[in-house]
Amino acid sequence: MKQAIVARTDVGMGDGKLAAQVAHASLKAYENAHTKTQREWKDGGQKKVVVKASSESEIHELADQARREGLPHAVIRDAGHTQLEPGTVTALAVGPGEENLVDRVTGELSLL
Repeated sequence: MKQAIVARTDVGMGDGKLAAQVAHASLKAYENAHTKTQREWKDGGQKKVVVKASSESEIHELADQARREGLPHAVIRDAGHTQLEPGTVTALAVGPGEENLVDRVTGELSLL
């Protein structure tokens, strides 16, 4: 079991902002997973990787692919209280899910 979090690198988030967006994405996708999947992932050590995307369109394409694979996922939009405009897409989490399925969606992306 694995989860991949895809963070945008083109919007100029500071390190703390980026970390918060990654955390939001991870938690939301976990909440979108079935109870059995949640339990298996938690019991297996909650494996995560953080990778990069360079545009909002890339995030949406990956989310569509995750949906087609039947994977839980979550697209995160910023509230706009600090560095970004309200509604800016910042991150996507794919999974938790079977590692091979998550890799079908995010396996070609570079680590952050």
